Amino acid sequence: MKVLVAVASRHGSTREIGDAVGEVLRDGGFDVTVADPDDVDTVEPYGAVVLGSSVYVGRWSASARAMVDRCACCLVSRPVWMFSSGPVGYPLAPEAIADEVPGIVARLHARGHRTFPGRLDTGALGLAERAAVALLQAEPGDFRVWADVTDWASGIVSELHTQEIRGLKVVH
Repeated sequence: MKVLVAVASRHGSTREIGDAVGEVLRDGGFDVTVADPDDVDTVEPYGAVVLGSSVYVGRWSASARAMVDRCACCLVSRPVWMFSSGPVGYPLAPEAIADEVPGIVARLHARGHRTFPGRLDTGALGLAERAAVALLQAEPGDFRVWADVTDWASGIVSELHTQEIRGLKVVH
C-alpha cells in the first residue's frame, strides 16, 4: 500500500518528525512518500495518509489547512492520522492543541491526532518570530522525544496491517 506523509514545517523540525514516521512505515512494509502539503494535488494514489503540521501561535500551518480543504473529499475515504509539533520548554508550553485540529479531525474522520514536542532554535527565526518567542518566553532547545514518535508510527503500522477501516480490509 502507498502511504502519504504530508508535513508542513516552517523550520524543518516538524519535517524531521514526518521523516521519522515515514521511516517506521517503510520498515513496516509500506511504500511511503513524504511531501510538503503544497506539493500534494491529490491523495488518490494513496491508501492512507498521515498529515502533520507545525503549530505557531496556536494555529496549524496554512499549507496543511489548504491541503485539507483541497483534498477533503478523498481524505475522508481513506484512513488518516494527524500530528502536530510545537510545544517547547519544561514544562511544555503551550499545552493546548491547535485551534482548528478538533474540527479537522472530525471533518476527515481521522483515526487519531497526536501532539509532539518541538524544537526551538531562536537563531533560525525571523524578527516577528523572535518577538513572539520573547513575548511567550519560550525556552529554546530540542524537546522532541523520538521514542514517542516511533511508538505512535508503529501503532499506525499495526492498524494498517490488522484492522478493517471503514468496512474495507486494508491490504498492501
